[in-house]
Amino acid sequence: MAEIKVPELAESITEGTIAQWLKQPGDYVEKGEYIVELETDKVNVEVISEEAGTIQELKAEEGDTVEVGQVIAIVGEGGQQPASSDKETVEKAEAPKEEAKQEEASAPADDSKKERVIASPAARKLAREKGIDLSQVPTDPLGRVRKQDIEAFGNKPQSAPSKPAASESKPAAAPKQDDGKPVVREKMSRRRQTIAKRLVEVQQNAAMLTTFNEIDMSAVMELRKRKKDKFFETHDVRLGFMSFFTKAVVAALKKYPYVNAEIDGDEVVLKKYFDVGVAVSTDEGLVVPVVRDCDRKNFAEIEGEIMELATKARNNKLALSDLQGGSFTITNGGVFGSLLSTPIMNGPQVGILGMHTIQLRPVAIDKDTMENRPMMYIALSYDHRIIDGKEAVGFLVTIKNLLENPEDLLLEG
Repeated sequence: MAEIKVPELAESITEGTIAQWLKQPGDYVEKGEYIVELETDKVNVEVISEEAGTIQELKAEEGDTVEVGQVIAIVGEGGQQPASSDKETVEKAEAPKEEAKQEEASAPADDSKKERVIASPAARKLAREKGIDLSQVPTDPLGRVRKQDIEAFGNKPQSAPSKPAASESKPAAAPKQDDGKPVVREKMSRRRQTIAKRLVEVQQNAAMLTTFNEIDMSAVMELRKRKKDKFFETHDVRLGFMSFFTKAVVAALKKYPYVNAEIDGDEVVLKKYFDVGVAVSTDEGLVVPVVRDCDRKNFAEIEGEIMELATKARNNKLALSDLQGGSFTITNGGVFGSLLSTPIMNGPQVGILGMHTIQLRPVAIDKDTMENRPMMYIALSYDHRIIDGKEAVGFLVTIKNLLENPEDLLLEG
């Protein structure tokens, strides 16, 4: 017999949430094979079995919070067992219960039906949360009810008889006055809970202020149009706007070093490195992987690393090292169509740059001439405790000037 324990995750992470069991009781596992996926505050971690054998018991269900070192599964010795053996064992064990409950025909049968159904722990938990009778859920070809079966069943319109069962199983969740309006309750993922907590902490603990400016993107767009094909042929990566903004941010941070700092008690820590976080939106929420040493990287290296990190983020393959140690953050709401916003800082950093959508707007060229130009609003949210308004405005003006004269970025790089 071997115990599967929650491994050491990172110095600052002591617990996680069971995101998904990859194996179920009765399944055979090889040594080194993944058996469970844990969701932590920052990334998801897959845990392996240190021994070959058959899963004997799962000691935690999907959605449960588990601590480092906690036993979450038991693996027993033995060869691979037929898929049907687990089903037969469960059926034999449940048979006496079924016979004993025949005498309770006059009593509500919801609980007994649930016990007679072969279902994974995750499916049973979800059924309890949704108030679904397991005996009413269609099974898979092996006669089992899985989590996805519960989800599919819950999304179907329910007949009138099934509604009382749902209301009886979760009376506390029902509104005081039943107005018949449909609602869905979803537990926040661990990552979403952490994001919410940290954003509130930043707003409570920092003197956050936001200043704005706008950039005429004509020169960058024209330069990118001329160079993008050759750039792709040479570097095998596309030339986007993020590399321009990243290089401009590095130049501005060098000019205004307190924007590249953090507060530690009564001290200001000025960072002499330029590790820029790039916010990436995923199905699980916003993550901020870090591009290291941006002052030493060229445009192609920055574009390639951003693309690699974004792909890893969306495939849930980021490592903790990809997310730690950033000194400043860039977030681009413009990809979703945002015209203007006030981004919240990524603590303990004291500054974040918000990019927005590029929009044609009339611009006064001189007192007699107007032209439609591709304009972008930019925003700097900053901690007013150590950054004054003059520095914040100067920071944005530096970025504006460099992007409106992108050749200067080559000199900065």
